[in-house]
Amino acid sequence: MSAQLAAYSTSTGEAFQFWVLGTVAVVGALCTVFMKKAVHSALCLAGTMIILAVFYLANGAYFLGIVQIVVYTGAIMMLFLFVVMLVGVTAADSLKETIKGQRWLALLSGLGFGVLLIAGIGHASLTEFTGLTEANANGNVEGLAALIFTKYVFAFEITGALLITAAVGAMVLTHRERTERALTQREMAERRVREGKHVPPLPAPGVYARHNAVDVQGLLPDGTPSELTVSRTLRERGQIRDVSAEALNDLKALERRAEERLERAAIEPPHLKRTEEASK
Repeated sequence: MSAQLAAYSTSTGEAFQFWVLGTVAVVGALCTVFMKKAVHSALCLAGTMIILAVFYLANGAYFLGIVQIVVYTGAIMMLFLFVVMLVGVTAADSLKETIKGQRWLALLSGLGFGVLLIAGIGHASLTEFTGLTEANANGNVEGLAALIFTKYVFAFEITGALLITAAVGAMVLTHRERTERALTQREMAERRVREGKHVPPLPAPGVYARHNAVDVQGLLPDGTPSELTVSRTLRERGQIRDVSAEALNDLKALERRAEERLERAAIEPPHLKRTEEASK
């Protein structure tokens, strides 16, 4: 009797965990939608997925919790972040509408889904409670596989078909037809020569062997920095570190020490030089 009452009751720790993590998950989901930068939205979505994995683990669904972290958070979300960083999506790009009326259509679809969700929850009736002990009697993975491939196999296949359709649609939307022939390396090199651009490869960043960072300009033989050694994007953002003054001061100190050694060698007596040569 006590086990049955425990199955239908909620402890203080469970309630605290639900309200705290649930609030954070809802805030992360809202930030995913309303953030202006795509990178911030992806990070908020990753945080929400991690909290969902914690919920799965707390409810005894260990397989779903591990899959949520490894597959969705660890693989798919990291892929989203890499794509965003490589493509360089900005806030201005995300506000452009490629299809007219897509915001109103998305709003209507969201409202319709919300109505269906609320109606389904309102008409749901729970007469019996199985509990985690009985559900995971033969193991969590075995119980989950039995439900997916027997009772919910049709819904599982429909979900897989929707995911495949979404992947194919994303590839179709991002595909661009080339309107002109791609230039070969020889043609690009000839065009650079005709236009008078920098023909050889650009010099590497850094100052001699002391710096190799991409935000440090390389120095020419006269000590002046070369703008060709750093990225144009970093230069426009103002994220370049100037170490030319430090390098010039070190060069002056080196020249001063060399002059002092030459002067010292010039004033030394001849017999000391012969003694040093004999000792060698």
